[in-house]
Amino acid sequence: MVRQWLTRVVVFAVAVGVSGALWADPILPKIFSSNMVLQRGRPLPVWGTAAPGEKITVQLAGQSESATADAQGRWQLRLPAQEAGGPAEMVISGATATVRFDNILFGDVWVCSGQSNMEWRTKNSHNAAEALPAAQQPQIRLFDVTNNKALAPLPLADFEKSPSWLECTPESVANFSAVGYFFGAELQRELGVPIGLISSSWGGTRIEPWTPECGFADIAELADIRQKVALANPASELYQARLRQYLADTEQWLTEARQALAAEKPILTKPDYPKELVPLTGNREPTTLFNAMIAPMVPYAICGAIWYQGESNRHDGPLYFFKKQALIGGWRQLWGQGDFPFYWVQLAPYNYGASQPYVLPRMQVAQTSCEAIANTGQVVINDVGNIKDIHPRDKVTVGKRLATLALKKHYGQDIAVWSGPVCVGMTVADGKARLRFEHAGSGLVARDDKSLSHFELCGAKGIFVPAEATIVGASELEVAAPGVDVVHAVRFAWDQLAEPNLMNREGWPAGPFVVGEVPVTNDLQERIPDAAGYHPLYVLDIAEKTNYHNEPVAYSVDRSKDFGGLTVDRIAYCLELQKEGQPLQYVFVSMDAFTQNLAQMGVPTVQSEAFFQQNVTGMTIASNVPGVPTGMNLSGGNIEFWPSNYGPQNQAKVPNASASAFDFGDGGGKAKEKGYGCLQIHNYEKKCTLIAFNRWGGGTCELGLGNSPQGNPDWTFTSNAGQYSLRRLTVLVQLR
Repeated sequence: MVRQWLTRVVVFAVAVGVSGALWADPILPKIFSSNMVLQRGRPLPVWGTAAPGEKITVQLAGQSESATADAQGRWQLRLPAQEAGGPAEMVISGATATVRFDNILFGDVWVCSGQSNMEWRTKNSHNAAEALPAAQQPQIRLFDVTNNKALAPLPLADFEKSPSWLECTPESVANFSAVGYFFGAELQRELGVPIGLISSSWGGTRIEPWTPECGFADIAELADIRQKVALANPASELYQARLRQYLADTEQWLTEARQALAAEKPILTKPDYPKELVPLTGNREPTTLFNAMIAPMVPYAICGAIWYQGESNRHDGPLYFFKKQALIGGWRQLWGQGDFPFYWVQLAPYNYGASQPYVLPRMQVAQTSCEAIANTGQVVINDVGNIKDIHPRDKVTVGKRLATLALKKHYGQDIAVWSGPVCVGMTVADGKARLRFEHAGSGLVARDDKSLSHFELCGAKGIFVPAEATIVGASELEVAAPGVDVVHAVRFAWDQLAEPNLMNREGWPAGPFVVGEVPVTNDLQERIPDAAGYHPLYVLDIAEKTNYHNEPVAYSVDRSKDFGGLTVDRIAYCLELQKEGQPLQYVFVSMDAFTQNLAQMGVPTVQSEAFFQQNVTGMTIASNVPGVPTGMNLSGGNIEFWPSNYGPQNQAKVPNASASAFDFGDGGGKAKEKGYGCLQIHNYEKKCTLIAFNRWGGGTCELGLGNSPQGNPDWTFTSNAGQYSLRRLTVLVQLR
C-alpha cells in the first residue's frame, strides 16, 4: 500500500512539472544517464513517463523489454539481470522519439548518505594531493545529488538539479564525497568490478528527514514523529479528520459572523488554520530529505548503502536505535530488495562543550546497539578523529574500513579481522574485573605502547572512578582501581574527548562501552542530609542549548519504569550549578507529592501534558546559596511547570507576585503548547525563586538558584547556561 501511494505521488509530481506537449517523448528521471553503473546480478527497474497509452521499449545489452504508459502517463519495466562488465548502450524508444544512454557499466551501486562528514569533499581530505592524481578510474562512476533547497512535503519524482553520472577523474571526484570515493576505490581494487557511487548528503541534518513515512510505522517509541508526519500528509486519515474539523469550525464561525453582522454585534476572530497541517519543508523536518534526495532514485537497483551521520542527533542516546531502525526499515521497504547491506561510521571524539562530556559516548553506544538490525555493521574511528575539528580529515581510513566491512560481511571474503575489540563479558573477583573481548585479532595491544587509557570502575556507591587496565592473554583485560573493593561495572572511553588506545594488533580500535550493572544511588544524601530517604527518579545533565520539543529529554538516569505503580509520598528537586574554578552551589527542595504521574515530575514536556501552577505543601529547603531561605515544613511553596511560552502577568493572583516582572506569579502557561518552557519552584512568602530551569524549548537554557541579582527574579531572558561548567537537575521521590 505504501509503495502504491509513493508511486501515485511521484507520478503526480511528474505530471505537474512537465507540460502535456512533451509527454510524447519518453522521459526518465535523472538517475538514468550515460556513464551510469547498473547493478549486476539483479533485475533492473527502468521507469519514466510518456503519453498515456504509448508503448515504450527499452533495449540493453542485446535484450529488450516493453511497457505501456498508463492513464497517468507512467510506465515501468524490469530488464534482465546482467553480469559485471560493459560498456553497453541503453535505447529507450517511444512512438515518436528515442533516448540513448551510452558508456554504461554493470557492477555494484552503493548509496552514500548522511550529514557533513559524508558530504566532505575529497579535495578537502588531508591526503588530497596524493589521492586526486590517482583518481583517474573509469571503472568508478559518480552521481552527486545536489542539495534540494525546495524540500518536499511528499516524495518527488525526480531530483531538482542533480547532474548526470560522471566517470571518476581527478576533476570529477574533487567535489565528491571523500568517504564514498575511498570506500568505492577500495572495493573496485579488491573486486575488479565497476563501482557506482551515489552521494546524497547534507551537512547539519538529523536522521529523521532522511527517513520515509513508512519507516516510522509500528515503532511505538516514534509515535510522536509518526503523528506529525501523518498530520502533514493530505492522504492520511488523521490529516483529513483534522481538516474536516477545522472546516466545520470555520463554517460555524461564518454562520455566527453573518448573524452578528446582521445584528450589529461583535464576534471573535475566526479559527486559526491548524499549524500541524502545514506541509513539512525544512531540512530538519521528518521525511523531507528522503522525499527530495532519496525517493527520486527509488527503485534504481543498488547493492547497499553506507551512512555517516549522528552529530545532529547526539542527544538522542538510546532513542537513536529506533530512529536508525526506522531509516533502514523504510529504505528497505520502498526499495523492495530485501535486507540490503547498510553500514555506518561511529562518531569520532570531538569537543562539543564542557557541559556535555557524556552525551557523545551515550550516542556512540546507541550507534553500536544498531548492529542488532539485520545485515548491518559499524566501523569505529576514535583513533583518527580530531577533538578540535568535527570534520576529521582522514577520510581514507574511514572509507577503507567501511570497504573492509563490506568485503567481509557482504562479499564473503576471507578476512580475519574486520572490527575492533568488542567487550562481550565480565567476571568479578577480589575487587577486580576481568573483561573478555571478541574481535581481538592476533591480540589486544595499546596503540601507543603506553598504559591502556580511559577505563573506569564503578563501586558500591554507583560512582565511576579512573582505573588501570592490564592485558591478560590475547583477548582479556583485568581492570582495578584503588579503593574499589566491590565492582559493579566498567566503562570505557566514556567522554567526548576520549581518544583511547585499546586496539587489536591489526590496528582496529575499540569503541566506548559499559559492562555490568550500575547501581543507582542517592549520592546527594552524603552532602545534603535532607536528601536522605529519597530515591533518584531522573538525573539530567543540562546542555547549554537544547530543544525538548524536537528531541527527548536526555536523562542520564530514568527510573520511571522501576517506580511505576508505587505511591509517591514526597517529591524533591535538586539543581546543582558550578562555574569553572568556583565552589559547587545547590538548592534542594522537597514537598508533598503534587501528582502521581511520574512523567509529569520531570521536565514538563508536551508529551507528558504537564502543567502545574499551584501551591505545594510541606516544603523543605536546603541550600548553600546566600539569600535562599532554608528550613523544614515551610509554607509559601509554589511551582510553575509548563512547556509553553508565558508572560509576567499574575493571572493566578499569587501573593507578593509582580504583574510586570517574571517571577513566581507568571501567566499564560499551557500544557499542550510548545514554547519557551518553564520549570520553577518558589517560596512566595519570602518573595524568592528557589530553582529555575527555563528556555529548554530552544536556544540557550536559563538556570538559577535564588533570585536573579538583576532583571527578572526567575532568571527569564538571562540565557546564562554557558556560564556553568556543571549543570545538573536531579528529581527524587520518597515512596510510601
